[in-house]
Amino acid sequence: MRIVMLGAPGSGKGTQAKSLEADYGFPQISTGDLLRKAVADGTPLGRRAKAVMDAGELVSDEIVLGMITERIAERDAARGFVLDGYPRNRKQAEDLERVLEQRSHKLNAAVLMDVSNDVLMKRLTGRRTCSTTGKLLNIYFSDEKEIDACLRAGGTLIQRDDDKEDTIRNRLQVYTRQTAPLIEHYSALGLLRTVAAEGPVAEVNRRLRSALALPAPRR
Repeated sequence: MRIVMLGAPGSGKGTQAKSLEADYGFPQISTGDLLRKAVADGTPLGRRAKAVMDAGELVSDEIVLGMITERIAERDAARGFVLDGYPRNRKQAEDLERVLEQRSHKLNAAVLMDVSNDVLMKRLTGRRTCSTTGKLLNIYFSDEKEIDACLRAGGTLIQRDDDKEDTIRNRLQVYTRQTAPLIEHYSALGLLRTVAAEGPVAEVNRRLRSALALPAPRR
């Protein structure tokens, strides 16, 4: 099964992509992970990407697509894969479809992880790191006992600059602008599956499996 995961930062698409990999063997393919590995391994595409990044520029769609093309040609992706973080716009979606068509493949579904902006803001702006233990917490969703344990140990709750409200609000606005055309695109193709992504992770996973008509995994 070949799946594209769509969702705003904080929607849980990465968590659910990992679950699909663990339960069904469809490798999670993250463009960020691909880029870091290619650079670390010094592959031809990795060297091109490093030169671009060292110059302070964005890695081109061509390079990213090349990395994805190489990755989906690997043996473990023969039965399918879960793309996490790609495509981000209509052109990338069309490029991906062209690459799949060349391999006589096609997408089975594009999953939209649907979370309200209010919940997304709390998930992202509420993130804190305990200065003593390094544990990642959330002031809105973490168990109060976990937060108290950090404070009793003499720790403080640190918020990254990237998690501050203005930054997060801007990231969500950019996501909305980029993704709206993708939602329309995949809806027109009959591939869009919308999953209510609020609530416990296990319940969201059940909804995702239902949307994809996947059987319950064997544990």
